[in-house]
Amino acid sequence: MIRVLLVDDQALIRSGFRALLDLEDDIEVVAEAADGQEGWALVKEQLPDVALIDIRMPVMDGIEATRRIAADPALACVRVVMLTNYGMDEHVFDALRAGAVGFLVKDIVPEDLLHAVRVAARGDALLAPAITRRLIDQYVTQPPPTRVGSGLQELTSREREAVALAARGLSNDEIADRLVISPFTAKTHVNRAMAKLHARDRAQLVVLAYETGLATPRNSVRR
Repeated sequence: MIRVLLVDDQALIRSGFRALLDLEDDIEVVAEAADGQEGWALVKEQLPDVALIDIRMPVMDGIEATRRIAADPALACVRVVMLTNYGMDEHVFDALRAGAVGFLVKDIVPEDLLHAVRVAARGDALLAPAITRRLIDQYVTQPPPTRVGSGLQELTSREREAVALAARGLSNDEIADRLVISPFTAKTHVNRAMAKLHARDRAQLVVLAYETGLATPRNSVRR
């Protein structure tokens, strides 16, 4: 059973998402919150597998709530997926940097919402949808000052290639096709790069790739 927490200041959004998620045999909505502070408290209390958190809320916004969740070792099992009303929300990249594994627009179709919850629950980042690629392309055109990660020099050339492709939104299977290797080998390269760069997950790996210059906006995929 995938345990989900909904955090959004719009009651209609919460009730709509809850009605949809509760129809599934493998998903259970364990609690709801109307702001980030309440959501953070409920995350500590309920330890959900997935927390769907709105970016913009009163009292405490979703980015700060996500940052606190990601900083607490006791909450390492919680996967945060950000919610936004806008396909090009200016805070999305900040949310990924704070520790979110991905994000969804609130007008997402039901099938994609269910898929996203299951993807996040199994530990994968939501970095494949075309909207994610557009957002990354938009917001890394003016990235924060380049910094050299402590493990960047330890990456092999193959690992660097795999990370650069992951930063463009490619899945392990797509990376395997590009590099002419097996999906398992592609996953191994990505996982080893995550370990060397001390990335929490694939989403943070993408952020680090742009911050260190390993990936650049002009190489991103356009849809």
